[in-house]
Amino acid sequence: MRELTKRIIIDEGICNGKPVIRETRITVQSILEYLSAGDSVEDVLEAYPSLSKEDVLECIRFAANLMNRKFTIDPTAA
Repeated sequence: MRELTKRIIIDEGICNGKPVIRETRITVQSILEYLSAGDSVEDVLEAYPSLSKEDVLECIRFAANLMNRKFTIDPTAA
């Protein structure tokens, strides 16, 4: 298990190694998809009552932190 933040972990045995909220099987991706579809934090909390507002906000911070990285796109073979 790798702790990415106090609330987000990666464990190869949970959800195929995707980042999840600690002690759940709820992926960061799922939370971000709700938010990007226009749902509010309150909507997410209603869909996932085991989460806290801080869990949802941590997903946003996590995604923002990823965007702070340098990315390189390798060309594909033709």
